[in-house]
Formats: sequence, C-alpha cells, structure tokens
Amino acid sequence: MDKHAIDALLGGAVAAGAAPGVVALAADRNGTIYEGAFGHRVSGGDAPMTLDTVLWIASMTKAVTSVAALQLVEAGRLKLDAPIAEVLPELGQMQVLEGHDADGTPRLRPARGAITLKHLLTHTAGFAYDIWNPDLGRYMEANGIPGIISCMDAALRVPLIFDPGARWEYGINIDHIGKAVERVTGRRLGDYFREHITGPLGMHDTAFRITPAMRARKAPIHVHNPDGGGLVATDIEITQEPEFEMGGGGLYSTLPDYLRFARMLLSGGTLDGVRILSPEMTAAALRNQTAPIAVGMLHTAMPAYSADAEFFPGLKKSWGLVGMVNDERAPTGRSPGAIAWAGLANTFWWVDAPRGMCAVFGTQVLPFGDPPIIDTLERYEAALLN
Repeated sequence: MDKHAIDALLGGAVAAGAAPGVVALAADRNGTIYEGAFGHRVSGGDAPMTLDTVLWIASMTKAVTSVAALQLVEAGRLKLDAPIAEVLPELGQMQVLEGHDADGTPRLRPARGAITLKHLLTHTAGFAYDIWNPDLGRYMEANGIPGIISCMDAALRVPLIFDPGARWEYGINIDHIGKAVERVTGRRLGDYFREHITGPLGMHDTAFRITPAMRARKAPIHVHNPDGGGLVATDIEITQEPEFEMGGGGLYSTLPDYLRFARMLLSGGTLDGVRILSPEMTAAALRNQTAPIAVGMLHTAMPAYSADAEFFPGLKKSWGLVGMVNDERAPTGRSPGAIAWAGLANTFWWVDAPRGMCAVFGTQVLPFGDPPIIDTLERYEAALLN
C-alpha cells in the first residue's frame, strides 16, 4: 500500500469535482493503516473536510442494528428462525402486493409463510424500498404513506412484494428489527446502542440525534446543480424528533467511529478487550446466509436519490447477517467471503476477514452510486489491496 498514491488519488478526485470532500480510513487487525481527508465540508466553503467530520451514514446504520439483534439472539431474547410476529404482532398478517389493475387498484393477497428475524436480517422477508421499487412507490403515493426517512410509524405500514424467503430485495427490513430491539428491551434504539455497542466501542460521535458538538462538524448533503456548475449543498437532514429511531438508516457518525465498528467485526466480535459479539456469532454474521438466493442490482425508481446500483456487476453476491457478501474475488482484489454495504449519501464500509483488512470511505452526495464516486471508491480499494 502506497499512502502517498492514495492521497493523490483521493485528493485528485475531489479536485476533479467528484465530491466537495472525501474521508477514507483502513485498518488491519493491529490498527489503522491509512487515514485521509480531502476537500471541504461544503462545496465552495472554507471549512476543510476532516477525519472527524460528521456524516449521515444512512444504511451503514443497518449493520449496527443487526448486531444489536444478534446480541439479543445470543441472550435468548430474540430467535433467528421463529416468527417475528411473536415480538412484532403487526407483522403476523401481512399482505403481498402483486401489482396494480388498470384503474390503479392494488392487487393484494395474504402472504404465504411467516416472516422470521433471519428473513429481516437478510432482506428476504419481502419488504422493499420505494426508491428502487416503483410498484411500492405507487402504492405508497395512493395511500398517503410517507417515505421511510420521515421516521414516522406510518412509513412501516406497507405490504410485502413477495412471500417471505422467496427471494432477495433491499428494503425496510432493518427498521422492523430496530422496532423488535426496542420491543424486547423496553429501550429506545439509540439508548440500546449507547449501552451495548457504540458506547463500549468508544463511538462517541455516533447517534440518531445530532449533538451541538457533532453539528459543528457536520457536512451537508450535496446534489448536482440542475443548471450545471457542480454540486450544491442542501438542508436534507433526518428529523431530530422522530416517531421511531430509524434502525435502517438514521445514524450520524464519523468514519473513525465506524472504523472501530468494522474492526470489531474483523476481530471476531471484540475490540480493545471489549466483547460485542461472540466469535461464533460474528462468523455467522459475516457468512453467506441466503444461498442459493443471490443479491442483484438496485434499479432506480427515483434517479435524484439513486442511480442504478450494483457492486461488482456480474459477480455472484449473497447476504450475511450484517451486509452483502461477495462470493467471488472482486476486481478490486476484495476476497471471496468479504462483507460490505453503504449509505445513501455515498458512504461505504467493507470487512475482508480472509485478507485481515477493513475500510471505510465517505462523502455526502446524492444520488447514491454516482459514477465518479464509485470510480474513486473502487480505485481506493484497489490501491489498498494491491
């Protein structure tokens, strides 16, 4: 690994306009091996992007919520393969949306089979996101159902789009897991995280609610200027008075914080003498749990929020209990059996346990999967691994 070459790569991407600023870190089992921050928090601004810049990490929240659920499985308070309706009765009589008639009437039928915690963890329960599923978006619009980032309970009251266990589609599964964690512990999700995950790991800049100290270092989300001329900052922010704390995407964090979480997974569930998960559960979390069901492309239904997105097109991919598993060696050098995922504003993490490395990379730009950012991410990863 050539640190100067990676610095030049990331700094050059910012200079070329891929993002106003970028943060990236990597570690092996002994500690941090690379860190760098480039550019500015705000396009055209003076405040530099720094390692401790606070980012909306969006769906990187999912792995933290999943680990919380796995802790409760180890404690005997949740069960991987039991109907989740034992904890969340509202998921016991689900309907499947099979499309819409010509007049717009939704075609619904009772779901076949029960949703389990494992289905939710692996995105095989039948839930979807309207960002990538136009049928669901049509249903939500017709029924006045808010989007999930509203953090309103009504956003969870949507039908399935297939029977539990039938296939994979990315969706609001982990938000229901956050509800399950709250239901069995009697705690708000953020409070549970602080006591059992983020607090013990020293992730003091990771929270659903942005503290004044965090806000002073927060980078805004940027979008492409529709009139041309680069990226412009927005006021997009997850509500700070949510009806529910969004286990699928509500956290704000810094990438040094999240690297500690990734290092814990890399090190078998322990970091700096703090045990978060058992080695056995950690191994299960990082392993393909969906075979023969495969992970595929996310075809956008909302181009302002996401491009068509797929990691390593053409390679076989599956899902573990905390993220996507690439089952074949990636062009970047990522090992078969490595696990990863991302956040909507283009934040990313991966843990390559066979290689003994983990990394994070992030900015604050929409849409997700913006090609210049993905190109930078892949070149960064290749520089680390080759």
